[in-house]
Amino acid sequence: MLVNQIDGCRDQLSAEHAEVIKATLPLVGANIENITRLFYQTMFEKHPELIKNVFNRGNQKQGAQQKALAASVATFASMLVNKDAPLPDQLLSRIGHKHVSLGVTEDQYQIVHDNLFYAIVQILGADVVTKDVAQAWNSVYWIMARLLINFEKDLYKGAKVEPGKVFRKTTVVERESLTNDVARFTIESKDGSQPLPAHLPGQYISVRAQLPDGAGQLRQYSLIDSGKKAGGLSFAVKSLQASESAPAGEVSNWILENVQVGTDLEVSLPFGDLVLNTESNAPVVLISAGIGATPMVGILSRLSTDASERRVVIIHADTSANTDAFAAQRDHLTAALKNCESHIFYKEGAPGKDVTIGQLDVSKFSFPNDAELYLCGSTTFLQEAREGLKVNNVKSSSVHFEMFAPNDWLLDE
Repeated sequence: MLVNQIDGCRDQLSAEHAEVIKATLPLVGANIENITRLFYQTMFEKHPELIKNVFNRGNQKQGAQQKALAASVATFASMLVNKDAPLPDQLLSRIGHKHVSLGVTEDQYQIVHDNLFYAIVQILGADVVTKDVAQAWNSVYWIMARLLINFEKDLYKGAKVEPGKVFRKTTVVERESLTNDVARFTIESKDGSQPLPAHLPGQYISVRAQLPDGAGQLRQYSLIDSGKKAGGLSFAVKSLQASESAPAGEVSNWILENVQVGTDLEVSLPFGDLVLNTESNAPVVLISAGIGATPMVGILSRLSTDASERRVVIIHADTSANTDAFAAQRDHLTAALKNCESHIFYKEGAPGKDVTIGQLDVSKFSFPNDAELYLCGSTTFLQEAREGLKVNNVKSSSVHFEMFAPNDWLLDE
């Protein structure tokens, strides 16, 4: 298990290096956003193919990716030198799954190392980053890197592919508008002898958009089919308009504007660790907001396909019935479940069966002690939902969440 591997990492850091990390962690932490900003700038100057075909430019413009890396490194270093610190297993698992969905390979960790340590020296100064300090942080980096490299190799092996060889050529066989700004796409392999694989309910694929400037930008989309059989895969895309805090969704908008039935798409194999345990009989609680419903629909699709007798609780928040993209599919899927209840919250409109007009407050719900809870939505929504679950004394080990931006670092602030 990844948890055991992470815990074992503590023994890999020498006592001398641990003392150096303890002493310098506050300084590195105070400057880590500047460090990672320079790191990405330098790396992309030296390796422009990475920002063109691997890293999402929208996340870079928002600074989300920089903060995500900063948080993961700082969190891992803190865990190594603090025996009482929680193990960041969910954080590292999400990183590993995201890496393999992008086709990241072992050799790229050296590129990250070289540019990251250049940035550390430039920001903190050579007089601060002495030989001992550099060696200690070098040790932290490679302990974390080796852990992720081995985890990702296992994921590639499980997918029965060579590291990095995760992309497949597909054709769109169906497109359906769900709301004014959300559409569902179904794809099949262009090679009939190699159908797209079955997948775990809740997983996602990376879709590559071939943009006019020649960039092959990638973005992940949760799969909304049951995933039980090989063949077609379905995912939903929501248009993203520019705002004061974020640029327009480059990949999502390109897909909605350009992809029709018959269009060829390059996509990755399915990955992702927000998945339903199909071997369990424990109650399932699905909590989502807006387009965050997509992985929940995938999980619900599998439960429905299996005609599961598990207790299922659906809690979803949206603006209105007109923006609730999966309302019809949700009603269809729940009809096959014997022990399912829905609680839908809209900000506007009229109340109805299972529908409340008002703000969702997770703290007002009571959940079975053995329930498994799955959450997906914006950073703000997840922060509020997790606080509500704490009020209800829900075990953190029972809570699983997915985000559509690399903002895990925000959830523990």
